[in-house]
Amino acid sequence: MTDRQTVDAKGCAAMLRASSRVVALTGAGISTSAGVPDFRGPEGLYITGKYDPEATFEFSGFLRDPAPFFAFTRDVLGLVGDLRPTFTHRFLADLEARGTLRTVVTQNIDPLHQKAGSKNVIPVHGGYWTSHCVACGGLFSLGQLTALLDRDEVPKCSCGGVVKPDVVLFGEPVHAMDEAIAAVGEADLMLVLGSSLSVYPAGWLPEAARCPVVVVNLGPVDLSPGPDRLFAEAELDGFFREVALELEKSEH
Repeated sequence: MTDRQTVDAKGCAAMLRASSRVVALTGAGISTSAGVPDFRGPEGLYITGKYDPEATFEFSGFLRDPAPFFAFTRDVLGLVGDLRPTFTHRFLADLEARGTLRTVVTQNIDPLHQKAGSKNVIPVHGGYWTSHCVACGGLFSLGQLTALLDRDEVPKCSCGGVVKPDVVLFGEPVHAMDEAIAAVGEADLMLVLGSSLSVYPAGWLPEAARCPVVVVNLGPVDLSPGPDRLFAEAELDGFFREVALELEKSEH
């Protein structure tokens, strides 16, 4: 069995310096320091019990009764206006601006990568910026959804159908998976940041990599060791502040 290889900030910086087609896969751990709750961490949504997972996050539960999902949605949208990108969000946006990072594939439904300035973002679990009527397929903006939520417990289209945000619930197909697989396949370095890799199919993406994979996460990760897989159990912002300092040194 291959031993699990570790990497420190200096080693990660050296790998970034040697790469020009980096892809990042980000999970909930990149956004927790911005105030976004994760699902599976010690203070995660599944642990605290504030929301019933099946009723709130599964598509079958949504079809039975969408009210629990919209209670969660009100909480999320209440946070969004005050959210600020973390250091790691901004670090990835800077890597993209420099031409080093090609794509961010994110499992998150928050807009923090876009707020930080990342342009090429593939949100495989969707997000709240658009919604569709489940009956007629009508398109709604975030502003229109918010107005409907202010008026009714469950937002409805003029046709009477429920207006569902384009957030992927468990049991629904993910978005743009082919694009994400292609981006990973073309990379010369893959960063996996703040993800336990336990939600599929996004958790499978490192298996598609034909390049070294650097995993930075607090807690267990569902990825077996391998010759080109390096792991750091670290808090993201602290780790990438050190990486940024190492990269700065090499520029002077």
